[in-house]
Amino acid sequence: MKNITAVAGRDTFINCRVIGYPYYSIKWYKDSLLLPDNHRQVVFENGTLKLMDVQKGMDEGEYLCSVLIQPQLSISQSVHVTVKVPPLIQPFEFPPASIGQLLYIPCVVSSGDMPIHITWRKDGHVILSGSGVTIESKEFMSSLQISSVSLKHNGNYTCIASNDAATVSRERQLIVRVPPRFVVQPNNQDGIYGKAGVLNCSVDGYPPPKVMWKHAKGSGNPQQYHPIPLTGRIQILPNSSLLIRHVLEEDIGYYLCQASNGVGTDISKSMFLTVKIPAMITSHPNTTIAIKGQTKELNCTARGERPIIIRWEKGDTVIDPDRNMRYAITTKDNGDEVISTLKLKPADRGDSVFFSCHAINSYGEDRGLIQLTVQEPPDPPELEIREVKARSMNLRWTQRFDGNSIITGFDIEYKNKSDSWEFKQSTRNISPTINQANIVDLHPASVYSIRMYSFNKIGRSEPSKELTISTEEAAPDGPPMDVTLQPMTSQSIQVTWKAPKKELQNGVIRGYQIGYRENSPGSNGQYSIVEMKATGDSEVYTLDNLKKFAQYGVVVQAFNRAGTGPSSSEINATTLEDVPSQPPENVRAISITSDVAVISWSEPPRSTLNGVLKGYRVIFWSLYMDGEWGEMQNITTTRERVELRGMEKFTNYSVQVLAYTQAGDGVRSSVLYIQTKEDIPGPPAGIKAVPSSASSVVVSWLPPAKPNGIIRKYTIFCSSPGSGQPAPSEYETSPDQLFYRIAHLNRGQQYMLWVAAVTSAGRGNISEKVTIEPAGKAPAKIISFGGTVTTPWMKDVRLPCNSVGEPVPAIKWTKDSEDSAIPVTVDGHRLIQTNGTLVLRSVKAEDSGYYTCTATNTWGFDTIIINLLVQVPPDQPRLTVSKTSASSITLAWIPGDNGGSSIRGFVLQYSVDNSEEWKDVFISSSERSFKLESLKCGTWYKVKLAAKNSVGAGRISEIIEAKTHGREPSFSKDQHLFTHINSTHARLNLQGWSSGGCPITAIVLEYRPKGNWGWQSLRTNSSSEVFLTELREATWYELRMKACNSAGCGNESAQFATLDYDGSTIPPIKSAQGEGDDVKKLFTIACPVILATLGVALLFIIRKKRKEKRLKRLRDAKSLAEMLISKNNRSFDTPVKGPPQGPRLHIDIPRVQLLIEDKEGIKQLGDDKATIPVTDTEFSQAVNPQSFCTGVSLHHPALIQNTGPLIDMSDIRPGTNPVSRKSVKSAHSTRNRYSSQWTLTKCQASTPARTLTSDWRTVGSQHGITVTESDSYSASLSQDTDKGRNSMVSTESASSTYEELARAYEHAKLEEQLQHAKFEITECFISDSSSDQMTTGTTDNADSMTSMSTPSEPGICRFTASPPKPQDSERGKSVAVPIPHRASKSDYCNLPLYAKSEAFFRKPGSEPCPVVPPREASIRGLARAYPAPARHLTLEPGAKPLGLPPPAPAATTLPQRTLPMPSTTGATAPSTSAAPAPATTEPPAAERGPTHSKVGGSRDSLLEMSTSGVGRSQKQGAGAYSKSYTLV
Repeated sequence: MKNITAVAGRDTFINCRVIGYPYYSIKWYKDSLLLPDNHRQVVFENGTLKLMDVQKGMDEGEYLCSVLIQPQLSISQSVHVTVKVPPLIQPFEFPPASIGQLLYIPCVVSSGDMPIHITWRKDGHVILSGSGVTIESKEFMSSLQISSVSLKHNGNYTCIASNDAATVSRERQLIVRVPPRFVVQPNNQDGIYGKAGVLNCSVDGYPPPKVMWKHAKGSGNPQQYHPIPLTGRIQILPNSSLLIRHVLEEDIGYYLCQASNGVGTDISKSMFLTVKIPAMITSHPNTTIAIKGQTKELNCTARGERPIIIRWEKGDTVIDPDRNMRYAITTKDNGDEVISTLKLKPADRGDSVFFSCHAINSYGEDRGLIQLTVQEPPDPPELEIREVKARSMNLRWTQRFDGNSIITGFDIEYKNKSDSWEFKQSTRNISPTINQANIVDLHPASVYSIRMYSFNKIGRSEPSKELTISTEEAAPDGPPMDVTLQPMTSQSIQVTWKAPKKELQNGVIRGYQIGYRENSPGSNGQYSIVEMKATGDSEVYTLDNLKKFAQYGVVVQAFNRAGTGPSSSEINATTLEDVPSQPPENVRAISITSDVAVISWSEPPRSTLNGVLKGYRVIFWSLYMDGEWGEMQNITTTRERVELRGMEKFTNYSVQVLAYTQAGDGVRSSVLYIQTKEDIPGPPAGIKAVPSSASSVVVSWLPPAKPNGIIRKYTIFCSSPGSGQPAPSEYETSPDQLFYRIAHLNRGQQYMLWVAAVTSAGRGNISEKVTIEPAGKAPAKIISFGGTVTTPWMKDVRLPCNSVGEPVPAIKWTKDSEDSAIPVTVDGHRLIQTNGTLVLRSVKAEDSGYYTCTATNTWGFDTIIINLLVQVPPDQPRLTVSKTSASSITLAWIPGDNGGSSIRGFVLQYSVDNSEEWKDVFISSSERSFKLESLKCGTWYKVKLAAKNSVGAGRISEIIEAKTHGREPSFSKDQHLFTHINSTHARLNLQGWSSGGCPITAIVLEYRPKGNWGWQSLRTNSSSEVFLTELREATWYELRMKACNSAGCGNESAQFATLDYDGSTIPPIKSAQGEGDDVKKLFTIACPVILATLGVALLFIIRKKRKEKRLKRLRDAKSLAEMLISKNNRSFDTPVKGPPQGPRLHIDIPRVQLLIEDKEGIKQLGDDKATIPVTDTEFSQAVNPQSFCTGVSLHHPALIQNTGPLIDMSDIRPGTNPVSRKSVKSAHSTRNRYSSQWTLTKCQASTPARTLTSDWRTVGSQHGITVTESDSYSASLSQDTDKGRNSMVSTESASSTYEELARAYEHAKLEEQLQHAKFEITECFISDSSSDQMTTGTTDNADSMTSMSTPSEPGICRFTASPPKPQDSERGKSVAVPIPHRASKSDYCNLPLYAKSEAFFRKPGSEPCPVVPPREASIRGLARAYPAPARHLTLEPGAKPLGLPPPAPAATTLPQRTLPMPSTTGATAPSTSAAPAPATTEPPAAERGPTHSKVGGSRDSLLEMSTSGVGRSQKQGAGAYSKSYTLV
């Protein structure tokens, strides 16, 4: 432990730190004594020793810290404490001192450890000897000596003693007293009256002296001084000077400054203050009055130190009498004052201002204000006309100048303009508090002059400016005459009348108001008002939209510009009857028996009968179990209850009731469903019995045609006539089992069998009886029944063919097609179960037909024929518009094919033309027209219609557009817009607005002063008069009007000017220099901005219109495609009549038409001609189950053949006849590509897709690379055509794909060699209703065409193209070439019938083909692809002509290009004599690898990337690049 030094008198801590644990105790010892041993010692638990108030003798020494770490073991350590004593200074004081005294102060240290160091400080600074101060220091004392005390020795003195223990100090203050003395002595001075003055006096001393001021009045010798009272005006400043804030004349005299501080004697000094007076105005009038034309004097008195100058001013102008002779100034002395006089001779109106007199001397100046008021007679008031009516006018005036006297009254005088003022009429002594008046009892349409006077106490004014006014027309005083009413319909009445008498019209009759109200009980009695313009002396108006069969009262009033005259007497008429608008209420149906039901109801509300109730009609029809409806029947009665008899038993019926009047049938009630009660069933519809063995037979039957209830079971009866048994044997089966095996019969014995059905009502009638005999041999027999099976599409259908026989018969199903039967193949769509039942999954329309089931064994065979009828949604109706009105559109339609099921009703959808929010209306199946009511007037509507049958909703009709009657409002130029204008108001006549047939809903007025930018707006629903108020007087205004109705808005603009304050008109506006320049600058800046904005807006509108046109064209093309596909669908499985037709594909897009006609191509087939298509049957059978698509390639010769595919670049719209115009533009465009190969692909999907793939291949080779380009496009038949159409129209992808198709076909233009081709139109079918005759011919050296053909089928035209022959061999080096191919026997066998008729295929010695009839080749049946060893051929420069291609290495086709490969691949190009391998030895290209595609059923996207044909890439690097789209 380190030794410690402690300071005596302070506390000290000694720490004993112990590191380690545990320990038991810590103890301190001093001189072997355990601490603590006195009150100044404390030992803490942590081992710290505290010594309080340390004493040197007692606490200094050795201290021992002992720590017990074990019970018998302790450790210790000592520390030495040294105590040091700080110095102690004895107190000392400074005695009082005066200037010049001697001073000795000792500082003695009475205790403390030596050595001790002593120093002195004054005010914190060390004192050094010198300047009269001496410091003497000894061992423990020091003295301070001052030889001569002065003021600078004042301060705090500190004695500081320090040793090793501490530093201490003691401080005392030395004060030196100084008598007062003047620093600044007072001197005589001047003070200015009214201003501040300071009497200077400054003293110092110690203690600080006290200063006192005294005053002795008078200018003589001072007799006695008096203390100055200190007030707010007189104060002593901090420096002892005296402040007088406002010097007064009484402040003149002697002033004494006296100071004292108790040291020595007081001091004082006197001074004299003189007061100077500045110039002052002492007297002047504040206000005074003068009479105009009389002399007036103004006086002003001033005083102050002389000399004094007096100056007069009028306002801010100094008056100089020498220049203005109307003023004279005179000045005179009056004692100590000066009087100045200003004379006005005479006083004028301009003198009614402030005059001021200014007095000036050396010490200041003063001013006096005098308000002079010159009174005179008032100016005449400014008169304006606020309003002029037929018999009164309203005046308002403004008093500009009252002559500086209160106005006491006004006089108004007026007369006829043609009279003199001697014949005036007047209104006198009008109160001065009034500023407007009404002049009454004037004559309408008269001209008046009017003027006015004002008065004050001085006199009368001059007359005001004379105004001229014209009174207005008055409202007619007589009603229209000869009012008659004629009911026209159930909601309209025709009103006729004549104009009022001429003398009562009071002006030109502008129109009429027809008021009508319903007089039936419960009506509110309020008139509804309609207006019409006057057309002549006799008028006719038809009131529409009235209540049916209701009495109306009608009155008519005439109006002119002034207002409406009295109404005619009310005349009553009743609208015609109409059909009831609500059905009977509380309709109930109760089934009484199995064929009787009772229907009851109550009468409709009286207010909805719309006529005299004639009776009721009950409509009812049956609903069969298969979903079909029975015949609709109706019963007419006058009662509210009817009994229906002869109903079918246990059958669901729909019942509706309606009321009818003389006008016809009303609204039907909601459909009410009822079921008749059960009854005994009818006999089974058929029965069969066949022997199954020597002791058993099998009997089968059909359910009863009329079960009349729920079949509970079947009872089979068996009797043997020769056995002698009186009663037949009975057997029972469940209602689901329709056959029964009866065993244990005797061989060779005849049995009679019959069957009866049983319901809860009992056993029904028995079937026919059949006789059967068990036999040892059991030939094949079918116990199932043939007949007709009807089913909705997309359902699974089971066609039973249960058979018996020994051995077990073999079952075979066939389907009749044309003249032969085609075996039913088992695939994912067809399944033949073990019991012979044929299951058809998701049947479609093409599945309809006759199916034959044949059961065969060694002993015989049996057959049944089932006619399958697949019901589909109905075809689209043909919708037309038959009639339109302002609020309704009447539609008519012709239903299409019902799809094999009766039409249940129609769904009509309509929307406003620019909206896609469709509203639905459900219409009965019996209706063929419908009236859309409560439509907006003058509005275009879109309407479409779809029929519904038991299968569902059919295709939607084409969207038609129709417009209700009416147009936007317009303003008639014959009508006067402004009927009255004054200086602040304008009255507008809005009756010039024509409603256009649709009621005006709002009129918006905007007006502004010319040159201003901001418009003020006013909205009104009134069509009569509107006031524009708070206008500026004498100002040109611009006015814009917009009137709106449901058809749109009409605009009108005008300009008008308000009158001047005196009623006069103002000249046309002329642009001011500044304002005009600003406007020009603003227009210079704004015009480019506006033009740019309009340009952008116009561009946006054009793009939007183009987009809409594209979508509309897409809709038209889609409709056409659906129509064509639908036509082909219906004849898919029907025999072909007439000459056979080839498959055709027609795609119609903007500016492009593409038609492929296989028939024409096949006619040209030869040794090296195009590939031949195969039948759809073989197409289906050759499909690899793992493949998605298969296809057929059609290679059309492009150079040496005289036919080929055609692309017509005519600018036509889809869905219209492309050659219906009289002349078609020639399209001389450079054709850089020619489609030499077309591939038609069929995909195995629920929605069949057809893909058209075109290859464009350039023969010319660059660097050994042959470029091959191909694109593929698909068209698909969607079952849900409406859904597909909506998807196509509502998505942007449809438009983009549509345009991409157009661009792709644009690339497929004929090559340059075809610019001079001959084109021939072979057939044309027109899609619209036009029947124009069109010319037919060929045009050389032109790419245009004309046509004349009788329309026979909507929508397509067929063409053939005759390309020119090559001009030289060089031109053929870089053009598309055909792929040569030879037909084999298998090719011929797979040809359709019409192709086999060609002479090329009828070769001698040909073996017969299998009896498998082909189906009709149409767009629904596309052929599969035939294999070819090599799909592409590369011609080197100088190659042989087409048709004789030389051997060449095979080329592996890569995307976008074809690279020649070495011949080591083993594949070589076919020669002209080589034939392709038969289909039986080499699988088709479609089977070599799966073709991946994506089929989308989404409403929001088009089907993409769907197919590829033969020669397309199956793997990367294996074929040409293919891209496809499918329109759904």
